[in-house]
Amino acid sequence: MNESEHKMQILILNNNFLSKVIPDCWMNLKSLKVLNLGNNRFTGKLPASIGTLGSLKWLNLRKNHFSGTIPVSIKNCTKMVSLDLGENEFVGNLKVWVGGRFSRMKILNLRSNKFCGHLPKELCNLRSLQILDLADNNFFGTIPGCINNFSAMKTKSSNEENNMNYEPDEGYLSTYLESELLVKKGRIVEYSTILKFVRGIDLSKNNFFGQIPMEVTNLSELQTLNLSHNGFTGRIPENIGAMTSLESIDFSRNQLSGEIPQNISSLTFLSDLNLSNNNLTGRFPSSTQLSGFDASCLTGNQLCGPPLPNNCTINNQNRGEKDGNEDEVNWFFVSIALGFIVGFWSFIGSLLVIRRWRYLYCQFLNSLQDKLGSVVRKCY
Repeated sequence: MNESEHKMQILILNNNFLSKVIPDCWMNLKSLKVLNLGNNRFTGKLPASIGTLGSLKWLNLRKNHFSGTIPVSIKNCTKMVSLDLGENEFVGNLKVWVGGRFSRMKILNLRSNKFCGHLPKELCNLRSLQILDLADNNFFGTIPGCINNFSAMKTKSSNEENNMNYEPDEGYLSTYLESELLVKKGRIVEYSTILKFVRGIDLSKNNFFGQIPMEVTNLSELQTLNLSHNGFTGRIPENIGAMTSLESIDFSRNQLSGEIPQNISSLTFLSDLNLSNNNLTGRFPSSTQLSGFDASCLTGNQLCGPPLPNNCTINNQNRGEKDGNEDEVNWFFVSIALGFIVGFWSFIGSLLVIRRWRYLYCQFLNSLQDKLGSVVRKCY
């Protein structure tokens, strides 16, 4: 290998028809900063020698057929800014060392693989993280409350031009790095020059459960939040209105309950909302901002008010009538019980107190017995 290959910093082979297993020879490219093998047909496991790329900042293996677990050696790539392994067949847990070794990471994309297990709390150490996409895997458990440690999702950088924190002498390298495919509103969107401004979390199509942590509402610069197709329960966080930069919310196909917080109407940038197929109740918040949403984004709940066809006033009247009918039925049974008690004790009490009545009642029973006896004898 010649000297120029030893000093190679960028290797871009994406969007080809390359296939088979990639060679285990990466120890010869220790100056490599960008490796893009996305959208090919590579198979097999990642070689351990990728972990020798100590200068690597951008690793894109998206849309291949890689399998197996992420090699432990990759934790030596401590300068990693973006890791995109989406749309492969990787398995295993999200390792604890991801949060401890990649302190500079801005983008973590593991979308559409076969990863599983809990989200480790150490993931919250990625304070510079701007994009977290773990959608369409087999992760389960609860979302750790320390999610509000993602500082880059809470405050704007003081210098937006260097928001990705690249060295100023990288020139064309920094221009290339600002490119990533992300899923927004169900569509694949490519971000390039504005990537440094994007903030998003997508945990959809997993097996998460429990409540949506209140801490997520501290991420005031977050623009997209997708938690759909999980098993989340409880209420929508009451302070969701504090997430003033939100443009897209998707909580559909969970088991959320209770009313929608009224302060959701203060999200002035919100252009996409999907709360369908939950157990939400009550009136949908009314505001100019929310009036343009289609009723389909709220179906599968027990909500009322525009844009839904259900009128909350009529529903309340029906509920009142139903409650009134229930009261009438209750009083009906109460009156039957009281009537039986009063009638029974009036009759028995009279026999116990008035001796003459007891004598007449016994005579009546004797005569009735004689008549019944004669009827029976005639039948035989």
